[in-house]
Amino acid sequence: MALSVDPHTLTGNWNYPTPIRFGPGRIRELAQTCREFGIERPLLVTDPGLAAMPMVTDAAQSCRDAGLVCEVFADVRANPVEANVAEGVRAWRDGGHDGVIGFGGGSALDAAKAVALMSGQTRPLWDFEDREDWWTRADSDGIAPVVALPTTSGTGSEVGRASVITDVRDHTKKIIFHPKMLPVAVIADPELTVGLPAPITAAVGMDALSHNLEAFCSPVFHPLAQGIALEGIRLVKEWLPAACEDGTDLAARACMQVASTMGATAFQKGLGAMHSMSHPCGAVYDTHHGLTNAVVMPYVLEFNRPSIEDRMAGLARYLGLDDAGFEGVARWILDLRDRIGIPHTLADIGVPPEAASRLAPMALVDPSSATNPIELTTPALRSLFENALQGRLRSD
Repeated sequence: MALSVDPHTLTGNWNYPTPIRFGPGRIRELAQTCREFGIERPLLVTDPGLAAMPMVTDAAQSCRDAGLVCEVFADVRANPVEANVAEGVRAWRDGGHDGVIGFGGGSALDAAKAVALMSGQTRPLWDFEDREDWWTRADSDGIAPVVALPTTSGTGSEVGRASVITDVRDHTKKIIFHPKMLPVAVIADPELTVGLPAPITAAVGMDALSHNLEAFCSPVFHPLAQGIALEGIRLVKEWLPAACEDGTDLAARACMQVASTMGATAFQKGLGAMHSMSHPCGAVYDTHHGLTNAVVMPYVLEFNRPSIEDRMAGLARYLGLDDAGFEGVARWILDLRDRIGIPHTLADIGVPPEAASRLAPMALVDPSSATNPIELTTPALRSLFENALQGRLRSD
């Protein structure tokens, strides 16, 4: 059971990896924050579901009341596509904006950062895919500043230097990257996440777990990220069930928001097969990213077991699990999924039985595959997809 915590003591100004203003009620600092970073005419980018909600309309009005020229753009899909970015750039230019406010979950934040990137570019979006040094193609002076306000606790996109955008030409999710896509400031107000429905809380919370867990398992040497990932996993263990069970539990919401930010900070160390499997599932079958990560998680852990048993033993001890080994961690994750209502198979979330052969080669070329603890191949990924479709864990 999570400890009793006064959520109003959970506040602070942090500066890693970008300035973060964390705590209940800090949304009131939005206009001031924009001005501190030279933004007088922000374009607020959000999704259609949030656009009409008081949290967004009030935030936009507070900016106007403070003398800022603030307009709202909300044509963003759950898995944003190039057309959403292009329309956002058009709105940015038509309104003469000088900065972007990203307000929402991962999709809105990713779209916001991509709009900011493309606001001053002449080359097409796909020229800035996260490959080799493609980011150097961008005119860095043409990237608008972003202030990010997350409303879910999963992607951690508020502290990321990239956006995941779906290319509808080949149904692939592509990572668009530039160092200056990192928001200039984050306002992390857990009150913005209060009342998020339990199924969405569960899915995005498991996304935060997947980021921390895959970063922790990555073979890349990065002790700073390793420590962040370890504590991020503990926060999920302590607080995700409470956040799902009571949407008004502000302490749980606050701690999950931190865990989400920590996950995206930690995965500087790399991700793995959970994400390389989830990305094509989302691109082809429009599955929810966090939910897909949650479904494939135990199958990927079992596949990686030969390389991560020692790390899992250390993690189990840190989490205080009764079984201080791989099996203890695996059982905790299965129990957590069951407790918060995560389906057991990809088939349960709409992925058809014949998908494995189609998705495996797509997953292999996903950038996340490169840092999986065990080298991935198309046959191995096909087997992983088949296991996740059929609910077949090797330890069964």
